[in-house]
Amino acid sequence: MTPGSTRTDARTDGSAGPDHVAIAPSILYFGTPVVLLSTENADGSANLAPMSSGWALGQVIVLGMGAEAQTAHNLRSRPELVINLPAPTQWPAVERLAPLTGRTPVPANKQDTFRFERDKFAAAGLRPEPSELVRPPRVAECPLQLEARAARIQPDASGGFLIVEAHVLKVHADPRIVVPGSQHVDPARWSPLIYNFRHYYGLGPELGHSFRTQTPR
Repeated sequence: MTPGSTRTDARTDGSAGPDHVAIAPSILYFGTPVVLLSTENADGSANLAPMSSGWALGQVIVLGMGAEAQTAHNLRSRPELVINLPAPTQWPAVERLAPLTGRTPVPANKQDTFRFERDKFAAAGLRPEPSELVRPPRVAECPLQLEARAARIQPDASGGFLIVEAHVLKVHADPRIVVPGSQHVDPARWSPLIYNFRHYYGLGPELGHSFRTQTPR
């Protein structure tokens, strides 16, 4: 054991075994879904941005984003958005978006890594399609698309990010991932794209289901 480290008795699979070691990760992306957020710029054009800090609470999606991002600027003035969920096979499109920003001039903290791009849909190789209840377009290729409106925007505890609570207004789903004759997404046919410590993954085989599921097999 190295000086200053602490250990407990457990393995990564939950069984007893090697001790834990104290670490200091540069970032805590411990397996969260990737979404593509489409918002409206001041000139009426669309911005498209990838993010992986989001979770659902009923019909509300809670999103975390950089306070100086173009998406944040757009939502402060124009709170409508679409939360598009790509499939695992679409990770290259997400990665094509990753080094791009809709801000011009590029913010100082992004100048070494990011470049400005006006047409992010084209840059990612994705196609916009009209929404029904909000102005920003949906991403046609994404199997799940959630039209939403930002109901609350506030700074996080560190002051460097924003927490956005978006109320979902309408859900669009590829019929191939819907349980026939129902309103339910079939978890056997749908897998989100997962961002796990800056690496892309899909889901593995099903391990079991909750007693509350409405789609048992």
